[in-house]
Amino acid sequence: MTTQYLNAALSHYRHIGNTAAMETEPQKLVEMLLAGVLERLARGRSSMLHGDRAQKLHYLSSSISIIEHLRLVVDVNAGGEIGSNLIRLYEYMLRRLAAANAADDVKILD
Repeated sequence: MTTQYLNAALSHYRHIGNTAAMETEPQKLVEMLLAGVLERLARGRSSMLHGDRAQKLHYLSSSISIIEHLRLVVDVNAGGEIGSNLIRLYEYMLRRLAAANAADDVKILD
C-alpha cells in the first residue's frame, strides 16, 4: 500500500518537472503539492456530484497519494512538535478522504 502511494506521489513530482523540483525550496514543494491536492479534491468533488465513480476514485486516490507522501517525509527529529503536529494533520486528512470516498459525501470534502 505504501509503495503504491509513494510511486503515485513521485509521479506528481515528475509532473512538476524533475529539474524544477530539485531547484525549489522544500516549503515551495509542499505548497505546490498541497495546491495539487486542492485541485484534485475540487475535481473529485465535481465527479462525486455527477456520479462519475471512476473519476472520483482517480482524483481522491491521487490526493491521498500526495498527502501520504507528505506524511512520510516529515522529519519528526528535526521538526519536533511541529513535525508531530503535521503528521497528525496529514493522518486526519487521510482518514477524512477515506470517509468521503466511502460515503460519497461532498460535505466531508468541503
